Amino acid sequence: MIRYTLSCGKGHGFESWFQNADAFEALAGSGQLACPVCGDTTVEKGLMAPAVTPARKAEAARVPAAGDKPGLTAPASELEQALAEMRRRVEANSEYVGMNFVAEARAMHEGDAPERSIYGEARPEEARKLLEDGVPVAPLPFLPSRKAN
Repeated sequence: MIRYTLSCGKGHGFESWFQNADAFEALAGSGQLACPVCGDTTVEKGLMAPAVTPARKAEAARVPAAGDKPGLTAPASELEQALAEMRRRVEANSEYVGMNFVAEARAMHEGDAPERSIYGEARPEEARKLLEDGVPVAPLPFLPSRKAN
């Protein structure tokens, strides 16, 4: 496994793990690699240096310095913090129905299923059809956890 520091065409920086360098090239070349902040598929590797990490206990005991950059799980900006909070609330208060989103939303709208908060995945044309049929849906500004880099 190899970890790359990446950036999208809009300047967002992030990191991701790949099986090897060829795996990165294959995903980036086919447009399957996307920025977790904006979804831009123009992703490039940044300058990197080998990481030499101390023992786990020493790293866990280390107090972050004031100028340290946030880690992978810490939002780097107010926008990222707001998106992380939105994601947390959606995931905590809604049921993930995955690729069954269109069928579930339509069934609830028609009264065939109990009303509840759901989120999932739909192709753009399916989402447009739901809106045309009066089903109240809205896109979320983040990828599902299983599709995030």
